[in-house]
Amino acid sequence: MNAGISLAIAIRVVRQLRRDPRTIILLLVIPALLEALMYWVFDANEAVFQRIGVPLLGIFPLVMMFLVSSITMLRERSSGTLERLMTLPVSRLDLLAGYAIAFTAVAALQVLVASAVSFWLLGLESHGSVAAIIALAMLNAVLGVALGLFVSAFARTEFQAVQFMPIFIMPQIIVCGLFTPRGAMAPALDWLSNIFPMSYSYEALSLVAAGNSGELTLFRDILVVIAFAVVALAAGAATLPRRTP
Repeated sequence: MNAGISLAIAIRVVRQLRRDPRTIILLLVIPALLEALMYWVFDANEAVFQRIGVPLLGIFPLVMMFLVSSITMLRERSSGTLERLMTLPVSRLDLLAGYAIAFTAVAALQVLVASAVSFWLLGLESHGSVAAIIALAMLNAVLGVALGLFVSAFARTEFQAVQFMPIFIMPQIIVCGLFTPRGAMAPALDWLSNIFPMSYSYEALSLVAAGNSGELTLFRDILVVIAFAVVALAAGAATLPRRTP
């Protein structure tokens, strides 16, 4: 892997994103608006928003970055850009690392905007460090990027890329513990939640929000999320086609 090549690719992707205002709005504005929507939905029961508000700061970036990164990579293949890049002395890992760096930089801004709105405008509270919550939310965004780049290899159209949302992301949202504790679910769903990365990212954010930053479970969850991101990025590099047939 060549760091200079990956950085050059990342700069190109960021410049490309800057010319797409709709994507910028989707990434930087929509997560904050969704947090505000959840605040208003639970206006009569603020305790619910206080319970799920912090984990949602990680779930929303994961979902958004999964969607945008998968579609962007597919566009690069279908337009022939990826094929032209791979005629150069560039490895597949260099390519995916460049895209991951670019999307991670955008995700950092996304998390900062959503966190500022949630903590300072919506009154979201946390017993743990806000900085730790922001860092975990950024890690979730990186996970979303890695998963999006991985699944893009299995799509031939943008519609197929979007189809991975209900297949791959929605089940994770349902069983991660957002709606009910994982231990209270049917045993089969509790077992299923153990193989999904979002379950660990949700648990990590919940532990920090509750002020349990010193628990070993938190460090295990963080390591699991990092491992999923690394494996997804490596698998994406191994399965990345040059172009969409």
